[in-house]
Amino acid sequence: MHTSLRPLLDTVLDALEEGTRLRSGPLPAGGPTEVAVRLRAAVGDVLPDEGDPEALRHLVRALAEGAADPADPLCTAHLHCPPLAVAAAADLAVSILNPSMDSWDQAPAASELESLVTRALAEEVYADAFRGAGNCATSPHRPDALITTGGTESNQLALLLARETQGPGVRLICGENAHHSLPRAAWLLGLPEPVIVPTPNGTLDPAALDEALHGPSVIAATAGTTDAGLIDPLPDIAALCAQRGARLHIDAAYGGGLLFSTRHRAKLTGLSVADTVTLDLHKLGWQPVAAGLLAVRDDNDLAALNHRADYLNADDDTEAGLPDLLGRSLRTTRRPDVLKIAVTLKSLGREGLAALVDQVCSTAQEFAALVDRHPGFELHAPPTISTVLFRPVGATDDAVAAVRRQLLTDGRAVLGRARAANRLWLKATLLNPTTRPAHLTALLHLVEGTTPR
Repeated sequence: MHTSLRPLLDTVLDALEEGTRLRSGPLPAGGPTEVAVRLRAAVGDVLPDEGDPEALRHLVRALAEGAADPADPLCTAHLHCPPLAVAAAADLAVSILNPSMDSWDQAPAASELESLVTRALAEEVYADAFRGAGNCATSPHRPDALITTGGTESNQLALLLARETQGPGVRLICGENAHHSLPRAAWLLGLPEPVIVPTPNGTLDPAALDEALHGPSVIAATAGTTDAGLIDPLPDIAALCAQRGARLHIDAAYGGGLLFSTRHRAKLTGLSVADTVTLDLHKLGWQPVAAGLLAVRDDNDLAALNHRADYLNADDDTEAGLPDLLGRSLRTTRRPDVLKIAVTLKSLGREGLAALVDQVCSTAQEFAALVDRHPGFELHAPPTISTVLFRPVGATDDAVAAVRRQLLTDGRAVLGRARAANRLWLKATLLNPTTRPAHLTALLHLVEGTTPR
């Protein structure tokens, strides 16, 4: 395998470089129709009678040419990070070894690695709750975490655990600012119709939340909203949950990476009292997709996921000491995504990860200041994490939308869109640690040159 793989890796790397050169920007030019035409021409017959020995080179080059490149400083639309090379290399090792995390005999070392890493990350999330109370391992409420495909799966699991611990009548209460996966998960799980609390200022108001609380409830707060990167008032919400006996879930898919930073960690004060916490390390963790986690304050809650399938975790095998992996996910076959996470944590350490987090947050502050000083642009608000909302002064919402689409069609810049204060804004989510002031200036010039006069 290793001997045959080495020349193929050279082919892939060459094809990636070639495709990037052909694209010559953060996005392929021409819009959906032209991109589809070029891709179809490159692929040709999907299943030919005779195989094509150049298929790897051709298809990787075509995919790279037609990619949205998160490593380009002008690709800033989404929570879409450039993955670390060391994490991508670890992901390759997983593809070659191909363990499956549904039984120990398919993933002996990977199952132990997952146990070590998930415990460590769970204790990082809940460190404040157990500080001063001795080692987490001696507590009756030991934290743990599950590896997931991302925020959507983590949020679904959080509501499932709420239903199993609180009863089928538990109602989700969340803000309008919450991720769409939360009300969707409530629908999927057959929970009562969620209560959606208005968030006119972008974050949950504890007083409005208090008024909405009736009966068994799970409150979902957000640490890093998708639109503006805002953080709900977590300490006040946690106090309300304790007072009213409500379960608390915090969706920190975006903001959870602030835990690694001494400078920014305090923004997550209150996180450690949540019953469950969603994290995505393919955002502020620079991992290849997928690298999600669901942390739980009390590992006893995970008993709800226990399941038996004789060919995977027979009782006598478990009693004989073979680890039971089936209760670690609702998925059966799943990759050991933990390897790339483990390699990143070990390679960079807390200081290295903190430096990346601090860099992108600082870049967002720089961009916000640049927008604020520019007479042709309006800044929505100073960034909380690394998202900046801005718009050309005097532009209509239709014009703002048109600017974004024109830049996408030209392939010159990738900006997102968000609605706040009843207006449409351009959104720059800065997750690239290599972005420099010259890139930010260039981005503003592109928007300025595309705005209708």
